[in-house]
Amino acid sequence: MLPKRSYLLNAAYSWVADNDMTPYLLVDADQKDVVVPTEFVKDGQIVLNVSMTAVRHLIMDKDAVSFEARFSGKPMQVYVPMRAALALYAKENGDGFVFPDEEFFDEPTPTPPEPKKGFQLKVVK
Repeated sequence: MLPKRSYLLNAAYSWVADNDMTPYLLVDADQKDVVVPTEFVKDGQIVLNVSMTAVRHLIMDKDAVSFEARFSGKPMQVYVPMRAALALYAKENGDGFVFPDEEFFDEPTPTPPEPKKGFQLKVVK
């Protein structure tokens, strides 16, 4: 089965935004492939404001959360694999969801097909 986290994350985001609150995403910054501003990581975690006023080009799909944001005035592309998203909650009251532990399977890197042996073309003059 597909992990539930991406579905819960999308639902939590919609719920917080629909209530006119600010969605904050808690991230395990030590996970593989996480791209966040390391100067703001504390104890291996970072909290990111993912409201539509704070980020650009927000994408939340089954694999990851990604967006563009500014940190200390510097633009950055942020990438959070779904396994690194720990919780989503409202800044104003702390209400939200802590995501359950799940097993995530990394998809194997596809191997390129071997070249087919057979006919070869030659230029004939």
